[in-house]
Formats: sequence, structure tokens, C-alpha cells
Amino acid sequence: MVTRVKSADLSGIYAYPVEVEVDLSGGLPAFNIVGLPDASVRESRDRIRSAIKNSRFEFPKSRITVNLAPADLKKESSRLDIAIALGIILEQGSIKPAFDLDRSLFIGELSLDGRIRGVTGVLSTALYCKEHNLKLFVPEENLCEARCVKGVEVFPYSSLLDLVGLLTGEREALIDNENCRDESEEAEYHVLLEDIKGQIHAKRALIIACAGGHNMLMYGPPGSGKTMLAKAAQSILPDMNNREQIETTMIYSAGGRLKEKGLIKIRPFRSPHHTISHVGLVGGGSKLMPGEVSYAHNGVLFLDEFPEFSRKTLEVLRQPMEDGVITITRATGSVQFPAKFMLIAAMNPCPCGYYGSKEKECVCTPSKILNYRSKISGPILDRIDLIVNVPQIPLEKMKSKKIEGLTSKQAKEAVAKAMEIQFKRSGHLNAYLNSKELKKVCVMDADAEDMLVLAGKRNSFSSRTYTRVLKIARTIADMEESNTIKINHVAEALQYKLSDFLSETISYD
Repeated sequence: MVTRVKSADLSGIYAYPVEVEVDLSGGLPAFNIVGLPDASVRESRDRIRSAIKNSRFEFPKSRITVNLAPADLKKESSRLDIAIALGIILEQGSIKPAFDLDRSLFIGELSLDGRIRGVTGVLSTALYCKEHNLKLFVPEENLCEARCVKGVEVFPYSSLLDLVGLLTGEREALIDNENCRDESEEAEYHVLLEDIKGQIHAKRALIIACAGGHNMLMYGPPGSGKTMLAKAAQSILPDMNNREQIETTMIYSAGGRLKEKGLIKIRPFRSPHHTISHVGLVGGGSKLMPGEVSYAHNGVLFLDEFPEFSRKTLEVLRQPMEDGVITITRATGSVQFPAKFMLIAAMNPCPCGYYGSKEKECVCTPSKILNYRSKISGPILDRIDLIVNVPQIPLEKMKSKKIEGLTSKQAKEAVAKAMEIQFKRSGHLNAYLNSKELKKVCVMDADAEDMLVLAGKRNSFSSRTYTRVLKIARTIADMEESNTIKINHVAEALQYKLSDFLSETISYD
């Protein structure tokens, strides 16, 4: 007779079912696990043996064969420990479960003494259980995460002995947990728009970028406020809805970076150092884990000192910037991670940072400046919608207490209204409009169309540049609640894309 216990593993951020089959047969004592287990699963044999013995259960002295089905998918986590251990105990016939095992799913990592440690990917597993009407048994440490999914029965346990007591009815299931109550408060942001002195033009560009999900590049001397502007973006983006919260939490849970007990409710702001590798940025590795572009999903990815990132690292941004997803293929398999983020990049105008500054003289040679700027390739620059100059602010203006431009609260309301128009119209932000949708929603009046065509011819626009200017103009029109793109919308959109910063002639005249 073969005992079957349901469990689950992860492929990317999504859970897929794993059926643990346990068979005890005659012959010399042995413990074999088949079904493409990786090193962490194979090593579980010693953990399981010790955990069963230390939980006062008998470990069989016969040949144990464990199959992890489906056998063609690699299993690479310790979350299958508890299902294997439970299958061995059940196969011996020493306990009679009161639960229907066919409608139950078990995940958890075993300690040598039989205690249970928390695992990753619980939220994804809970969603799978809800979809397939399964009861979910999870470590107590993961209880709050599992209960973020409404409509699924969750049973927490602290040890192998505790789980057996739960299955046989000797222990009552924990119905409620005070620690899982939603006590979230209004988000506190480190930087608000009103904290930034001056920079009216850059603030306006940032609001437009947030309203349409557009990518943005800021350039200016050190200390001009580029980093503060990037951090202020988090305060003007609307709060995440429940679907976005679940998507974001699934990514952090799958990557083992979930610090909170429940859902992530504040939009991510990721700011990796420029020494990060391309694998760290987009994901991958031996276990195909998410990268920074996925951790920034539904939020902001801020790349400071943009030209200092390696060329290879920047080039791998092309697909996620265009499609909102990142597909990683290795010999061990292929996974797809969500990566719909808003890129904000910042850089100095030259290596010393003061080219064009009226406050301090630049000491860089023209060749050094050109080499510095040429580190950003044309294809990457083509995918950036807004290029904005952030000049040095005079010191006398820093003393002013006057708030210039919109506050974060006002900007957040304007951004939310523009986003609502876009979602009602096409189901996503303007930055992700495809060619078919562009023709439908980007209706221009005659003057606006003439201006855009003329600017495109004079500046040799690529088709991508043309459509990105059109998308920015559509966002500006949405902020004014205009159904038609007018000439003033196109004019403002062009000034963000026609920056000659990266192609101007360098001189010291």
C-alpha cells in the first residue's frame, strides 16, 4: 500500500502541487527520495529521521521509497519535509487521521527535535488551496501570511507531534490569533514633495511620470535634490489595492524577504547600489529567485549614479521596462516574475558632477564627459520617457519656508484621478499601452498631430520615441481630464523627450 500526502513547491512566485508518495517495502533498511529532488530535499532524510524519533514515533527499519510527483519538475525547498515525515508515519498505520487527507495540503520545514520552522511562498500556497478548495496546514510562524487569503481554512501547528494531535483530533485547531489582526496605520513617508525646495519643473515631471507609470531620468549636480525627488515618488503614488498587495507580498514571500506578518501595503521603493550584478537586478541564480526589478513590482526602482552601473546590468533592463515581466531561462528551468515598476534614474552631468554649473567649475575634459555619458546605451535611453534637468538650488532659496508647487497629498489625489481614468479606459497605465490601444485612446487634434510629426522629422524620432511622446501627452491630457490630446499637451511632452543632454557638444566656451 502507498500513502499519499499533498504538499506544494514554488515555480517562480506561484505554487504548484507536489504529491508525496511513501512506500515501505522489504529488504535492507534504506531511505530514498526520487522525483528530481535537489540537495536541500535530499538532505531532509536525516532531518526527518531525527524528527520522527525525537517526536516519540517509531522510524521504520525497512526500505523507504518516497516519490515526489510530478517527477519531471525539480523540487528545491525544505517545505516538503513535513509531508514526507507525515507520509512515513501514516504508512506505518500507527495513527488514524480524522481529517480527509485528500482535501488537505501540508507545508513546513522540520528541525531535528521535531519542531517546525516557517517556510517561504505560503501566500502563493494559500491562493492555490483556495482555488482548489483544500485545507492548509502551515507552521505557526506563517499563520498570519496564510490568513491574508480569505476563504481558505488554515490550521497552524508548532511541531510534528502537534500536527499529529491535530490530525487525530487530540488537539483543537487554533481558530483565531490576536497577532493576525490588521492594525495597519497610515503610511509615513520619509520625503514629501513639500520638503523639496524649488525644482518646480522637476516636480511636475515626477507627477506626470507617476500618473502614467513612465520611466524618468534626472540629471544635475550633486546635492540638487535628485534623490529626494525619487524618494518623494513613493508619497504621491496611490495606495495599492488588494490585488496589488497580494502580488507584491507573493514576490517577497517567494524570495524569503517578507518581514511583516501580513500583506505589504506600502508601495515598494528599491534602491540597489551600482555594484549590483545583473542577476541581482533581474533575478536568477541556481534557484531562479526574484531580483530587484521584481521586488520593485507595483512600486519604484531607483537607480542612482546611473552610468556607474555596468553596461551588462543596464542592458538586461530592456525586457522588464518594455513588458512589465522578466523571463529567466536556465538549464534547470524557466520562470517568469512580475516586474511592472516605475524606473527613476539619476546621474551627474559629468564625472565630477559640475559641468554646466554656475556655482562650481567643472574639471573634467570633454572626452571624459562624453565617455561618461556614453555608458548609457541608445536602446536604454529610448525606453526612458522623461529626461529632466535638476539644477543646483541657490542657498538663499533653501532658507525659504514657502511651499512651491503641489504638496504630496495634492499630487497624490491628481495622480490617483489620472490613474483611474486610464484603468477604466484600457485596464492599465498609459506606459503599457500597445500599438492597437494607442490608435484608440491617443486621439489628437490637428494642431497637436502636426506638431508631433514635425518634431519627429526634425529630431529623427524612432518609432519607439514617437509612441513614448504620445503616451506622455496622453497622460498629461488625462491629468486635465481631456478626451483629446491638444497641442499644449504635446508641447509639454516633447520638452521632456527632446533633451539634448546626452548628445550635446561638450565645450568650455
